[in-house]
Formats: sequence, C-alpha cells, structure tokens
Amino acid sequence: MIIEQLIFTVIALAIFVYMFFKMIKNNDTSYIILLIIEAVGIAINFVEVLFNIKLNIVFLFLKYVFSIILPLIVIIMEYKGFLLLEFTNLFMAKFFIMIENDKKAKQYLINLVTKVPESYKGHKLLAELYEKEGGMRKSIDEYVQAIDINKKDYDSYYKVAGLLNNLDKKDEAIEMLFALINKKPEMLEATQLLGDILIEKEMYKEAVNVYQEALKHNPTSYELHYNLGIAYTMLNDFQNAKICYEKAAEINALLYNAKYSLAEIALIYKDLEEAERRFIEAIEEDELSADAYFELAKINLIKGEKDTAIQYITTAIDINHKKIVEKVKRDPIFIPIMGKISIPFNLENKEIDEHDENSDKQGKSNNKKLQTKEINAKEHLEEMVEITRNLSYNDINLLKRNLKGKSKEEQINEKEEQNQKEIQE
Repeated sequence: MIIEQLIFTVIALAIFVYMFFKMIKNNDTSYIILLIIEAVGIAINFVEVLFNIKLNIVFLFLKYVFSIILPLIVIIMEYKGFLLLEFTNLFMAKFFIMIENDKKAKQYLINLVTKVPESYKGHKLLAELYEKEGGMRKSIDEYVQAIDINKKDYDSYYKVAGLLNNLDKKDEAIEMLFALINKKPEMLEATQLLGDILIEKEMYKEAVNVYQEALKHNPTSYELHYNLGIAYTMLNDFQNAKICYEKAAEINALLYNAKYSLAEIALIYKDLEEAERRFIEAIEEDELSADAYFELAKINLIKGEKDTAIQYITTAIDINHKKIVEKVKRDPIFIPIMGKISIPFNLENKEIDEHDENSDKQGKSNNKKLQTKEINAKEHLEEMVEITRNLSYNDINLLKRNLKGKSKEEQINEKEEQNQKEIQE
C-alpha cells in the first residue's frame, strides 16, 4: 500500500506541476479548474496517508479520476489537437449567447482567437456575432479566417459574398460566388444570390448561363426556372421566358408571379384567351390582384365586353385606388367606358392615401412583397405589351428579333429615333 501511495503521489504531483507550468507558459486561466480538481484528488490521498485510513471505493475512485485519469485524458486530447482553452472559451461563449449576453460571449471568443489563431470554431462563431450586431467588415475578416483554416467551409464563402453584396462590393461578391459555385455547383442559395446580383447589374446573359448550369444540379427548383425566366424577359427572349415561367408554375402552383408574367407574354403575342386565363390565376396574389383586374378589364374591352370590363376595373380601383386610377387616366382604351367607371375624383388625397394604405397593409399581411427584380421584369413586360399593342403578329416577330438581347437603354433610344422619324415624315 505504501508503494502504491508513493507511486500515486509522484505521478499526481508530476502531472499537477506540468499543468501548472503549462498554464503559466500559455497564460491560460482555463487550466485553473483542472488544477483545482487535481488538488482535490491529491488532498484525498494526503488525508489517507496522514490519518492512516483506508478509503472506501468511492473516494478511491475519485482520487484516481481527479488526480491522474482526468488530467491524462486532457493531455492526450491536446496532443491530438483538442485544446482545453478552446473548449472552455467556446463553452462559455455559447453559454452567454444562450442567455443573450453577446458582449460577454464576444470577449471569450476574442480571447480565444487571440491565443489560438488556428481556432476555426472560434473565428466562425465570432464572425456570426459580428454579423448579428451589424459589424459587417469585422464579420468578413473572421469568416475569411475561418475559410483559411477550413477550405471546405462553403457556408462561410456564401456568408462573405452576402456581406460584400450588402457593402455594395458587388464585383467582389460575384468573384467570391463564382469561386464557391465552382467548388460546390449544387449549392442553390449561392446560385440564387449570384443570379440576383448579375440581374441587378443588368448582366442578363451571364445570369442566364449561371441559372442554366445550376439547373443541371437542381432541375426541380422552381426558383431557378422562375429567375431564368426573369433573365430571359429582360433580354426580350419571351419564348424562352415563357418556357421557364411555365415550368416554374408547374412545379409550384402557388407561384402567381410566374402566371402574371405568362399572361403579359400572351398579350404580347395577341393570345387574349391565354392571357385572360393567366390573369385570373394571378388574382390570388394580393400584390398582383389590382394589376391583374386592370389587365382583365382591358382584355374585355378589346373583346367588346364592356359590362364585364366595368366590373373588373371597378374591382381593381377598390383594391388599389391610387395606382389604378392613374393608370386608367393614362390609357385611352378606357375612354368608351370612362363615364360608367365609379372613380371618386373629388376625394381628397389624404383619404385616398388612407384607403390605399389599408389595402397595402392587408396585402402585406398575407403575402411577401415583390422583389426588385420581379418588379422590373413585370414593368418591362407591361411596357412591351404597350409597345406591341397595335402591331400585327408579323410585326411582333420582327420586333422580337430586333430587340432580343438589347438593353433597355438601347430600346428607348431606338424608340425615340423612330418617333423623330415619324414626326419628320
């Protein structure tokens, strides 16, 4: 028994001294708790020797676990890459995040990455905290550190790209996203963000290429088909846009925005029955209902069904008075029925605004607002419908060939030149 206690004392003290000097060398207070536990085990052995008593199985177990087994486990795990400093700081940081004390959590994480710069989890969690509090540049720095440590951290690639986009560094975001997609082409959210940025920069052909490549890996994604339809729309490639919108609506029957776009394309090609059917489907979307009813009224006027047109335009005005009344005033197609349309011209603007505000609130409570790219595509289609209203089908095909792939600015310039020629003639 004496030999056993002597061996135990030598090993326990050696481990204790090793841990103590490691704490001093690394200036790491995370070892204090472990040293206290070791000291408890050594104290149990001291009491056993001092009072010459035989410990029961419980205290004997605690003596070996506290003084030798637990410290040896920590030493072995650190040898294999596990750091007690990292574990304790991450544990404390997550604890303070859980109790919503982000300031304290950030202190632990900064302490961790300062002392252990290769801590991937430390950099990643610190980046998320900076992002949460709005420190985008600091967040980017930490995400980049995490990526340097773990090259397969594709989520951090995506996060950095999103933050760069928010900082209006779109070219850098595009470069980052292309690199990410090359590494992980099936990452849908990366493709969607890249496509959104390309469309925002009016790089529609590049967006088409990105979406087409992504569809090889996500063929059932209605978002990709729909966004590809938007890119084709802005390129005036309405035939391919129609195919994409139809596929998107087939996959997701609740994608009313695609159905509205299909209705507008049908109007461009003079297919009134198809347009009417699609607009009736689009009515279900609160953001589109007023415009859909407005277009249905125009279709019925073209068909000579004035009573139905009056019903539709009255409903559109009731949904969004301010927007629809202005559109009615600008469109000469409504002149034959203007006297039969109930328009409260004498109401003050304040009352009108309140009416529309209530309508908007109701719509927003049920559906999300249209994104900028959706609004731009919608307005572009509506403009093309107006341009092609008095053209024959052959003229439409010719116009399509002339406009396909041209920017909106080029289209406007050509339209102005044509107007000038007509005036001169």
